[in-house]
Amino acid sequence: MAIVTERPARLPGPNERCWCGSGVKYKKCHRIADESEPRPVSDGRVRPGLVSPRRAVPPGIVLPDYVGTGKPGPGVPGDAATRLARLRRAGRTAAEVLREVSAAVRPGVTTDDLDAVAHEASVRRGAYPSPLGYRGFPKSLCTSVNEVVLHGIPDSRPLREGEIVGLDVTVYLDGVHGDTCVTVPVGEVDEAARNLLQAGRECLEAGIGAVRPGRTTREVGRAIQAHADRRGYGVVREYCGHGIGEVFHGEIYVPHWDDPRGTHEMREGDVFTIEPMITTGSPRVFTWRDSWTVATNDGGRAVHFEHTVRVTGDGVEVLTPPP
Repeated sequence: MAIVTERPARLPGPNERCWCGSGVKYKKCHRIADESEPRPVSDGRVRPGLVSPRRAVPPGIVLPDYVGTGKPGPGVPGDAATRLARLRRAGRTAAEVLREVSAAVRPGVTTDDLDAVAHEASVRRGAYPSPLGYRGFPKSLCTSVNEVVLHGIPDSRPLREGEIVGLDVTVYLDGVHGDTCVTVPVGEVDEAARNLLQAGRECLEAGIGAVRPGRTTREVGRAIQAHADRRGYGVVREYCGHGIGEVFHGEIYVPHWDDPRGTHEMREGDVFTIEPMITTGSPRVFTWRDSWTVATNDGGRAVHFEHTVRVTGDGVEVLTPPP
């Protein structure tokens, strides 16, 4: 993966090669981003590298229902009496895997190296790495560097000093999924990155703090947006938290902004993710041609933090607590 450091003053025509050096026609590469936020990008943009073959899962690992087809089904119902214990175990396992991956981040390591760590750490614990094969996703981990917001595909690009990288881990264990994400610095980062990372963590905490039975999920988004606004950051609105358990992405809609569509009334026993995506500039995003990687239009850095939570009788339980 290469870094483009400067966008030219004269932009190419639609059918000319893109200025970024990808070899792709401009209209199929950076045109949408440039027209949406027509301003210079001073810190460069991430470009895709080489993606290695998908990693094998050893025999004995229980597979989710989408393996082989890529199409998620209704999940496999398990014993209701043990469901909470299974959700807790899956959540703790995801948090343990995330800790191992985070510890491996340093300059010179590729995001594919991090994928290998996540894959091995998952199967060593008897868990299936949920992203692998989900709707065709080719890897066991999502890695999102700098302006990439989420769903970045691990590849051959080495991480560089001063960058930030989002690490999104989900595992399938005992018939349920546990999902968690953190954005971490690569070596020493500048003050702007440190402030963004801190704000992202605080937004996640604000969202979790708004969880109570009887409230709507809109209140989770309202708390997140209020904190981001106070800190002067944007909140991505195209992606949301979701129900999780036997299925990877369930029906509960959890917005990260004050969205009137967040009408679900939280009830004791509800399990869902809260995963705000916070940006330094415009929160508007576009999707790369790989149909997965989502990046900010203006090239501004973004962070993504996530926990799986359960609504309790009087508040909330974090199911993916850091070890």
